[in-house]
Amino acid sequence: MSPSRATKQRPQQDAPDRPARLLAWYDRHRRTLPWRAKAGERSDPYRVWLSEIMLQQTTVRAVGPYFEKFVARWPDVTALGRAALDDVLRMWAGLGYYSRARNLHACAVAVMGDHGGAFPDTEEGLRALPGIGPYTAAAIAASAVDRRTRPVDGNIERVVTRLYAIEEALPQAKPLIKEMATTLLGPSRAGDSAQALMDLGATICTPKKPACALCPLNDDCAGRIRGDQETFPRKAPKKSGALRRGAAFVVTRGGELLVRSRPEKGLLGGMTEVPGSQWLAGQEDAAALAQAPELKGVTRWHRKAGIVSHVFTHFPLELVVYTASVTSRTRAPEGMRWVPVATLDGEAFPNVMRKVIAHGLDL
Repeated sequence: MSPSRATKQRPQQDAPDRPARLLAWYDRHRRTLPWRAKAGERSDPYRVWLSEIMLQQTTVRAVGPYFEKFVARWPDVTALGRAALDDVLRMWAGLGYYSRARNLHACAVAVMGDHGGAFPDTEEGLRALPGIGPYTAAAIAASAVDRRTRPVDGNIERVVTRLYAIEEALPQAKPLIKEMATTLLGPSRAGDSAQALMDLGATICTPKKPACALCPLNDDCAGRIRGDQETFPRKAPKKSGALRRGAAFVVTRGGELLVRSRPEKGLLGGMTEVPGSQWLAGQEDAAALAQAPELKGVTRWHRKAGIVSHVFTHFPLELVVYTASVTSRTRAPEGMRWVPVATLDGEAFPNVMRKVIAHGLDL
């Protein structure tokens, strides 16, 4: 049997002191994060949950200010559950993946209404809540309840695949990675153990140029011994979506802007946008312009020079921006509304729409 095939089946675990080495390193080098409890204290489930939802597909540096604003306004899950969804979406603007914000609010409502404002203390109970998947449930259970479980995020995947030289590519390798990550879990301090692996991946076992000399697990790291640690984790080639094109219509009425809300379900669900065409691959400008809103007095749209480009997870987007001005008595078409330009910062615009508005209004 080839070494590669043997690695895929189940790497050998022959260093029982690894969990202790990992925790000893963590006790000396743990990061100070706004959602993390102090040494010896149990984490607040609300803060763990909120941070984990925010950190999905986002960096710690980017999340910090958003987290601080959220907990200042809604200090516990009950307060968040009582908030208006529109307010939550406005506060979330800029973090992307707006379905997470809707699930965040729905989860808070469920915890408040069905669980008396307290998060369930089991992974099964947590996974039954809106927006909480296996990883987030394990993270809350380990960090806030000290259940002996192992959450596996991107940092932990990188540490484990390098430590055991796991050849199988993601995402197929996830079950094996989780199995091997459990070998690094000691008999106690499950939450600290999880945070230790996350910190190790974030500060030492980084994607490029890992500081292997400083790693507490370097003596028996298969990737380091082989010299190809930076090639892990193995990843299947990404499939890039086709370019989509469309038009956006920036209409002003004095000091007001015409906007509408996107459907609750789907991409950017529930967010605010200016009227626009469908976003389609290969769409011609004339077809997109034909989808302009019907407004009294608008017989010609002014096309702004240039385009607005934005990249979503599954496809890139290019938007042509058209502008028009209407009289003070012009009514908004059905399903749309006028909002003051002076208060646009308070609207729940996704980043792509903020780009469109800045381009259309020359901000």
